[in-house]
Amino acid sequence: MSSAATARRSATVRAPAKVNLELKVGPRRPDGFHDLATVYMALGLHDEVTVIPADEWSVSVTGPYAARVPTDESNLALRAARLLATVTSVDEPVAVHIHKEIPVAGGMAGGSADAAAALLACDHLWSVGMSRDELLEIAAELGSDVPFLLAGGIAVGSGRGEKLAPVLARGSYHWVLAVSDGGLSTPEVYAECDRLRSGQETPTPEPSPEMLAALRSGDADALGAALSNDLSDAALSLKPELGEVLASGLEFGAKGGIVSGSGPTVAFLTDSSEAALDLCVSLTATGVAREVKRAKGPVHGAQVVAGPSRT
Repeated sequence: MSSAATARRSATVRAPAKVNLELKVGPRRPDGFHDLATVYMALGLHDEVTVIPADEWSVSVTGPYAARVPTDESNLALRAARLLATVTSVDEPVAVHIHKEIPVAGGMAGGSADAAAALLACDHLWSVGMSRDELLEIAAELGSDVPFLLAGGIAVGSGRGEKLAPVLARGSYHWVLAVSDGGLSTPEVYAECDRLRSGQETPTPEPSPEMLAALRSGDADALGAALSNDLSDAALSLKPELGEVLASGLEFGAKGGIVSGSGPTVAFLTDSSEAALDLCVSLTATGVAREVKRAKGPVHGAQVVAGPSRT
């Protein structure tokens, strides 16, 4: 194949961030994981992953958070590409390029989004033609959030979060994301959650009726009131300044606020695009949040935005 033809063979996929509207954490399992019941929403803040045939496997990163993304074998997008190649017996290394717009270690599953994007991009590039269920199964091997970032929308996650069920929901929602300096390690946050709950009986997690009713109704007030996260206390214990961020956002008029996943990003629900902009201004003007982003949800999961030309 000529170098010109190789250059034309590439695939680019966009994948969204997520927020956990509700995160119920069960007791620690023997394998070290926790059973979860979570309600995911995909948000309109995206990374883009491009895969190009190459002589050897590699990964490169651009964008505002590039410096914090590993470019060695630990990179989740590269692992996703290699796993799909192994499963499908494809013998064609790719160069993976990530354009990073989702904050790193922010509780918004940016690494999982990149893995989901890489899976779909390689499936497209190699013309593998895997079914949605087959891709979701491979995604679950890579991480708990990866299947949802393939699926998008709103879904209930169970198991480690990787088993998805659709949610009857209506409406779209405007979010403000207060991005904190310095990430929180997900294992550390879960360990702190276990420590704080030591000696307490932990019920089997399941989505709350209040959350499911709020999503069915499309009522932003009801959804704001139903937001909950069992990891919040642990995240606040490890990073107490998040408490001030949460309190300030609510004081400035947010319908609700929540630590996203294992943190440290705090997600605020507002009732309009204008209200979201006002909240961004208030949070930055007072110095409570160094960086804020606006996003709308729900949005689609990983989607191909450019595919290979085969002429």
